[in-house]
Amino acid sequence: MVVVAGALRGADGRWLMHRRPFDKHHGGLWEFPGGKVEEGESRPAALVREMQEELGIEVDQGALVEVASAATDGGDGSPAIVIYLYTVGRWIGQPAALEGQAIGWFDFAEIAALEKPPLDVELSAALFAANGADRIK
Repeated sequence: MVVVAGALRGADGRWLMHRRPFDKHHGGLWEFPGGKVEEGESRPAALVREMQEELGIEVDQGALVEVASAATDGGDGSPAIVIYLYTVGRWIGQPAALEGQAIGWFDFAEIAALEKPPLDVELSAALFAANGADRIK
């Protein structure tokens, strides 16, 4: 399964994270917003669609920059997943939790302390290393 996620950085330098619905896999954990790439859809187009559906914002596809990826092998009986993380350089609108989950803006240290799915732990470490942050767990 191919998944895309967006890292939105606010004017104050904090990053947007959203909390997974409690009735889903990894429910209640914090992650970068995004979702599955549909058949025939490019990864950037999928991220633009997902940001509209989940956050109600219009993302400039030309301002997406792929910064990291993380994958599972599906060895535990679940499907193999690869997540591609993009920084979202420009968007129109105010992000809102349209699908019922909470959202919040966090700095590096706060994100390191959030409970996250394993792949988001990897993605956040890669993102913050690329953005000059010190060690992130």
